[in-house]
This record gives sequence, structure tokens and C-alpha cells, in this order.
Amino acid sequence: MKTYAIATIPGDGIGKEVVPAGQEVMQALASGSSQFRFEFENFDWGGDWFRAHGVMMPEDGLQALRGKDAILFGSAGDPHIPDHVTLWGLRLKICQGFDQYANVRPTRILPGIDGPLKRCGPDDLNWVIVRENSEGEYAGVGGRVHQGHPIEAATDVSMMTRAGVERIMRFAFKLAQSRPRKLLTVVTKSNAQRHAMVMWDEIAVQISKEFPDVTWDKELVDACTARMVNRPATLDTIVATNLHADILSDLAAALAGSLGIAPTGNIDPERRYPSMFEPIHGSAFDIMGQGLANPVGTFWSVVMLLEHLGEQEAAGRLMRGIERVTADRSLHTRDLGGTATTADVTRAVCDELVGARKLAA
Repeated sequence: MKTYAIATIPGDGIGKEVVPAGQEVMQALASGSSQFRFEFENFDWGGDWFRAHGVMMPEDGLQALRGKDAILFGSAGDPHIPDHVTLWGLRLKICQGFDQYANVRPTRILPGIDGPLKRCGPDDLNWVIVRENSEGEYAGVGGRVHQGHPIEAATDVSMMTRAGVERIMRFAFKLAQSRPRKLLTVVTKSNAQRHAMVMWDEIAVQISKEFPDVTWDKELVDACTARMVNRPATLDTIVATNLHADILSDLAAALAGSLGIAPTGNIDPERRYPSMFEPIHGSAFDIMGQGLANPVGTFWSVVMLLEHLGEQEAAGRLMRGIERVTADRSLHTRDLGGTATTADVTRAVCDELVGARKLAA
């Protein structure tokens, strides 16, 4: 039997509720399997750790994670700590430390969920957004001088490298090639950003020649937002820079019904380091501790985690369980217009897994 070492990092806010829910679902999956099991190690890093130690995670934290097969992450963000401290001190420290350069965000309308787009059926909105996750607008290059004076200046430099752009383009084309439509949209802003984004476009053309069976087009990021709303069926796989995909993927999640259902994977495609999976909804301190958090985004992130580990059958079983639960409107949480609690949804998904196992037996 295969044993997978999983690091859990609940982080802040509702991350402390949805990550234990995700662990509960993973245990329900493993309890009926003779093929694999999970060994969990929890790391209580985040805002509370910062208040106690002055940092969001220990200096040797990456070393503690290095031997894990995967990481399940909750959220980073605390109203009493500046956002750039929480983000760069925890989530980005892990993403950049482990060179998780491909951020993958699938989006589709799950059964039973009403998306806000009229005349849009479930088959019209079935996307996966590939976000460059290591450089670009979030490279961390820049600085501030003369703070507090009239001549104060601040810069954030978007840093793109040929190696970084080539690898994310190749990843995106390969992913598009694996999907039924073999369709890719490359998002750009090269009309206004005439250096790095022009290089981005040129490299897209070069990499496209390696994938003659993939149909692709180019779209300015502002036009892409309108296309996602007005012509969702024309999109399938989307690749964009760190900032552009960050924004587009939140729009995509909202169009699919709620940020609470959206998953993401921070992937090291070369598998040199553990990859990290998380819901995209943030820490949501306003509902923390009330049992209102939607755990579906975490459960779908677990599906991605299982797929990354090669456990395709288990991933499919969990996804089918999620879909059966979302199809039942009595199990919708507040973000979906319902009254179900985090515990209600978690219990229902676990029950679906147990029921499916008994039927299979």
C-alpha cells in the first residue's frame, strides 16, 4: 500500500475550518482503499505564528516541507497584519521556494449551482486557467525611497525571463493538447506593455510550433474579461501572466457561481519539490468560526492533489461525490444562497464516498 506524506497548512481565517474538512474527506477516501493511505503533518503557520515569532513561518520551514508528497493549504491573510507581509511571508515563500511555477485553476459550473450568466449552460463554461506563478508582476523586484517625503518614489518591476515564459507556455500548450477541444487562448497586453509582453507574444508563437494540433489565439487581457462574460463557449484553456491570471481566475470563479467552490494547484511540473493545492477564496475573517465557509473549493483542490499523485480513480470518485452534493440545493452554503454549514457539506461528501464504496463492494 502506498503511503502519501501530506503537509496541511490551514493558515488564517476560514483556512482553519476548510483544511480540516479537506483532511476529513481524504481520510474517508483512504479508509476504503487498499491502494493508498495518507500520513498528515500539520503546520500552524500564519498570522498567529507571526504574532508569536515575528515571521509567518520558520526560516527552515521549506526544509520541513521538502520531503512531503503534497501540501494542502488554506489561506494567508489577517486583518491585523499587512497583506504583503502575510502573502510574501507564507504562501509566496512556499510557491517561489519550491519553484511552483504553474498555477492551474479549473473552472466550470457544478451541478445544482446557478451561475450569474444568462444563456450560459454548464458546457459553455468549462475552462482551465494557467497562471505563470513565479515571476512577472509578482517577481518582487522593486523598492521605495525617500519614504514620507514629497519626492517619495516606489517601483514594482514586472520581470519576465525567456526561460520562465517558455516553460509556462509549453505547460499551457501541453495542457490544452490533453483536453478534448485542444484550444488555447494566450492573454497579453502587448499593445501597451511593449517590452516584456511583446516577448511573451513572440515566445507563444515559437512554442506553438511544437503543438501543431493545438488551435490557439491571442487576446488582450481587457478584451478577455468581456469575452469571458459575453462568449464563454469560445474559451477553453487560458494562459496569462501572474497578475492577469490572478484577476481573470477570480472573475472565472464568480461566473461559475462562487469563489467558495474554486480550486487551484501550485505545481512544480518537474516534481523536484512538493506541489501545493488550495482553495482560492482567501481567509474571509468576517465569517471565521461561524461554520459558514464553503469547503467545496478545498475538496476540489484535493481532487487536483490526487490527480497530481496519480490517483486518478480516487480523484474521479471524489469529484463525483462533490457533484452529487452540489446538485442538492439543501446542501448549499451561504455563498451559494443556502443555509448549509461547513460540517453539513463535509459530512455529505464523506457519506457519498462511503455510499459509493458500499455500492462498489
